[in-house]
Amino acid sequence: MSKPNIVFIFTDDQRFDTINALGNKAIQTPNMDKLVSEGISFTRAHIPCGTSGAVCMPSCGMLLTGRTLFHLQGEGQSIPEEHITFPQLLQSHGYNTYGSGKWHNGRASFTRSFNSGAEIFFGGMADHWNVPVYDFDPSGAYDARLKEVKDPFKNNDVIERECDHIHSGEHSTDIIMRAAVDHIMNYDDEKPFLMYISLLAPHDPRTMPDRFKQMYQPGDIELPVNFLPEHPYDTGALRNRDEVLEAHPREPDKIKQHIAEYYAMIAHIDYQLGEVMQALEQKGVKDNTLIIFAGDNGLAVGQHGLMGKQNHYEHSVRVPLIFAGPGVPQNVQADSYAYLLDIYPTLCEYLDIERPQTVEGQSLIPVFKDSQHHVREDLYFAYCDTMRSLKDQQYKLIEYRTESEKATQLFDHLNDPDEINNLIDEPAHSERIAAMRQRLHEWRVEWENSGHAMTEQFWSRY
Repeated sequence: MSKPNIVFIFTDDQRFDTINALGNKAIQTPNMDKLVSEGISFTRAHIPCGTSGAVCMPSCGMLLTGRTLFHLQGEGQSIPEEHITFPQLLQSHGYNTYGSGKWHNGRASFTRSFNSGAEIFFGGMADHWNVPVYDFDPSGAYDARLKEVKDPFKNNDVIERECDHIHSGEHSTDIIMRAAVDHIMNYDDEKPFLMYISLLAPHDPRTMPDRFKQMYQPGDIELPVNFLPEHPYDTGALRNRDEVLEAHPREPDKIKQHIAEYYAMIAHIDYQLGEVMQALEQKGVKDNTLIIFAGDNGLAVGQHGLMGKQNHYEHSVRVPLIFAGPGVPQNVQADSYAYLLDIYPTLCEYLDIERPQTVEGQSLIPVFKDSQHHVREDLYFAYCDTMRSLKDQQYKLIEYRTESEKATQLFDHLNDPDEINNLIDEPAHSERIAAMRQRLHEWRVEWENSGHAMTEQFWSRY
């Protein structure tokens, strides 16, 4: 069999529990459900959180390089040449590599990662109906271009913005996925292809074509069981841009509206995912294509009194991760812990390519072969200089150390998956807490850099 094609679809702010086939019956995702039935779903996939309020930036950096959180350069704003991205590696092994959509990790690294592409957005977020995008340029001379455009956030004032064009009035999901379909249908190279398709949705502003908005009405949405008007502790990120998207204290009806719009954006993505899958079938290449579907981070949307992803609750650090294609078991849901940074070494083993020495993730192929296998026994999370956490097979310990407050939470995530009951003051758990704190320090030694400002500041408060 020839080398398989690879289609990687990356969503922005999609939480782990937003796929019908994986348990959320309030949302309609028939095409994501089809992927679930055709492949293996890692139901406990995570990110380690982030070293920036823009959590997506280090998250993408870890995904692309296979490196751990504190071993990125500049919180992932750029990727140094010595850290070979996985598209760059596949290109060196005979793949035509195509990049489209959001790229938040420096333009030089994009240029060396891809030899084709379309509808490229350099940045973190934009108005979905007026996204400034570039055509692919093999020279990488994107910085030199300026175009006069209307800025919808500034009363349509004409401004200069770097881009080739704006599809005014077209949604970002439609633009990016349509380009992907065109690339598949017009592809005539003998080389296998990698497509890296990075969406801007369901990140706010939560807008979508009307037919998807009509699918979900706020009055039909159930309020999360862990809804709170306010978060009980200072996280160090209670008034960042995500958290001011809705007023304090949170109002139930407003949260229901946010959830309805969030689901509608995901339903829109699901529809366009179906278009891409259909294109692969029409082109006759689906049977020899590995599809990877993942999200860059989760989102609170009202849970625990929060709106964003700058925290260590399950809703923010767990993400969807599905593999489907040749050699992948079908209709399997695996509960092995995984990080997104494990995708890189998984691809290396899947394709029988030697992994670069800079890659720090762990291959998930053993779970493909035995769904009961556990690649990782526990997980480490960090947010800037204010939070550190450890999650083992049953419990999660969250440590808050801000300039104004010290607080700790312990959750039994097997019996309390919504993380409602804080067990930290129960004497029966004192030995467990001590052991988890010791393990937290072991992770610190392995992952964090001595002298890193965020490391020094957090642990000096500990």
